[in-house]
This record gives sequence, C-alpha cells and structure tokens, in this order.
Amino acid sequence: MKSFAAVGASGTTIGSSLEHFQEKLARQGMSFSEFLRDAYVKKWTGENLAHALNIRTALVLGLQEFLVSRGIVNIDRVSLSPVTDPLCHSVEHVPVIPFQGSPYRTTHSMIYSKMLACINPYVPGVYIDSPNIRLELPSDTARHKYLIDFSQMDIELKRTQTLSEEEYFDRPREVTATLVQERDRALDFFEDLIIYSVKKILALAGDSLAALGVTLALPQKPFPRFYKDEEEDHEASSLEERLGRKAGVQFFWVLGLLRENYDLVYPYLSRDGKRPEKESVRSRQVFNYDLCAAPLYTDGTLGVAYEVLSGGLREWVYDAIVARLLDNGILREEPQFDEKGGLLNMAELEGYGPFIAVAHMRDAKGQGMFPQVFGGGLGIERTLFALLHGPHVKDIDEITCFGKNPDKPLPFLF
Repeated sequence: MKSFAAVGASGTTIGSSLEHFQEKLARQGMSFSEFLRDAYVKKWTGENLAHALNIRTALVLGLQEFLVSRGIVNIDRVSLSPVTDPLCHSVEHVPVIPFQGSPYRTTHSMIYSKMLACINPYVPGVYIDSPNIRLELPSDTARHKYLIDFSQMDIELKRTQTLSEEEYFDRPREVTATLVQERDRALDFFEDLIIYSVKKILALAGDSLAALGVTLALPQKPFPRFYKDEEEDHEASSLEERLGRKAGVQFFWVLGLLRENYDLVYPYLSRDGKRPEKESVRSRQVFNYDLCAAPLYTDGTLGVAYEVLSGGLREWVYDAIVARLLDNGILREEPQFDEKGGLLNMAELEGYGPFIAVAHMRDAKGQGMFPQVFGGGLGIERTLFALLHGPHVKDIDEITCFGKNPDKPLPFLF
C-alpha cells in the first residue's frame, strides 16, 4: 500500500504537524472542531463571503468576455517550471520539487511562459487565470492584502509597432517615441478592460456591493497617471495611499517603477555594452505601470488605494535581456553558446537556460525571434480586496474561501 504521508523540509509529516497543532489548541482549552468552526466554517456560512464571491464571479466573467472580444486566446496554466518570476521583493524561494529525475519550481507568475507563448505569429495575445505561489516572508507590520496562494489574470499582447535591433541601438529618439505610443496603447487597453469589468459587476452584483457597504463608479478615460520619481515623498503613508488621495478617483496609474528584469528600460544598453547606473534611471525611461484601485463607499468617500495590476512593455533584444538578468543578480554569468547553439555553461544558468536559448534564436532573416509584447497581471483576490475593504471587509482572507495570509500565526488547514 502506498503511503501519502507528506514530509516537510524538517522531516515532519503533515499528520504529525496537525497533531501538534491540535495539542497546542487543547492546552489553550479549545478543541480542534471548535477552532475549525471559528476559523473557517463561520466564514464559509456567512453572507459576506457569498457577496464577495458574487462580485468575484462578475469580475472574472467581465475580464474574460472583454479579452475574448479582442481576439485574445486562452492558454494552459503553468504551475511547475524550471524557471519562474524571480520578483523584486522579499519572497521566500519555494522548495525545488523533483519529478522523474528533474527539479522544478512552483510558479510565482507565468511571466516568462506568457511572453514565449506570443512567439506564435498567428496569435495576437494570450490570457490565463494563472496560479501563483509566493511564499511571502512574514512581517512584523500587520498586512491585510497578501496571500501566498492566489490567482491572477495574466495577459500578454503583441505590440503593434515592431522595432529592429539596429533601431534599438542606433535610433534612440525614434524608438523612445514609438515605445511611448505603445505604452499608451497598453494603458488604453487595460482601462477598457477595467471599464468593461466594472460594468459587468454593476450589472450582475450591484446588490452584493451594497450589502458590503461599497459601490463602483464607472471610470472615465484616461485614468490619472503619476510618474513614481516625480512624486515627492514626505509622508509615512504608502505611495498608493498618497496618490489615491491626490487622484480623487477609484482607479489610477503609477508609471516607471524600476524593478523586474523583464520590464523594459530604454535607453539601457549601448552597442559597446555600457548601461546606466541604477540610481540614474528615471521613471520616464521605465516603460511599466501599476494600476491602483480604492474602494468607493456609499457616502461618496474613497478608502485607501492598493496596487491591483502590474505590467509593462517587455525587453525584447537578446543582449538587453541578458544585461538586465545580470544586473538584477538573476544570472551569475553571461550565457555562452557554441557554434551549434548549445549552452556551454548551462549549469551556471540555473533554470534560465531554455528561456535564454529561445531568446537567442534568429529567424531566416537573421532577426531576433523573441516577441515584442506588453502585458500585465491583475490579481483577482487583490482587486476584490482593494474594491471591497471597508465597513464589512477588513482582511483579504474575508473575501476568499481558503485564503492564506502569511502573517497569520497558524497552519493553513485547507
């Protein structure tokens, strides 16, 4: 008979861990069933969760309907891969999972997968309601918006204007103008996506919004835009919170946040390999964006804003892709290819070898094959919390059936 006793890194099985937890509860005068009733069943049987799920259903339906109407195709989910989003903030790296002799990582996000899917010349763009596992490090500060296991609507689209490597290196003024147009097209696309989804929520779940003490105002285009390094920071409050008060509306953009290796920075790499010091890169050189959202209460006031979507134009020139990976500390050394396309230092590249090999490929005309795209990932639970927190919703766990907030000091039982 096969054993299903999963063993953790410390050698503790799931069963023994739960047994220790039950014993701890008993010492506190609480039975395991009493804890389950208070921590889970009470939420599962409440009206607030039902209302949140009604709104979630309308949101996801609106997102999918809009994307399909624009010809964007749905692709398969990637939960295990040799490589995943390294992320720029404090995330505990997930354990390696072996399968049939090869190691894999769980997916932080499908960023590399969705970019590669756009290499198909017959596909204008892709979307996925993707799985995300991010083992956020616990914080001493109470955080109400984080989950270690969540879903995200991941979207990636082809740019309308393609640029050659020669243009990238030799025509910076013209390339910058083109990239600004493409970024504005990206913002316009995502604004239309939000407007459509807000209409869907109002049509299908208006009563649930009212029951939670919030409402939605149909956004007007263009949403307010703020460049990160052009907004002075004299307050202890978060950037999103401060700019939310300044915007005065539910949805707004924060542009030019220098972070991930795949977000386009331009100009960045010169023909001789020189690149700017990190401190000298300004927001208008960084072609990415965060969409922030705040709850609108029934008395007309706005609550605290949170980031709900991150995205940007992507690096597409092979040398720039590698330079960003090196400069962000993702790669320890530059990839080295032999004359047949084999990687001479595959082991030193960790799981990035396959991705880099595709980025290195050329078509019959000698041009790079890597797709020129923009995209974004909208957190489903994060968006719900941003729009619903208020008189009836205080914590992101309250709008999920099985939410796992990393700052909760207890084992996750489901």
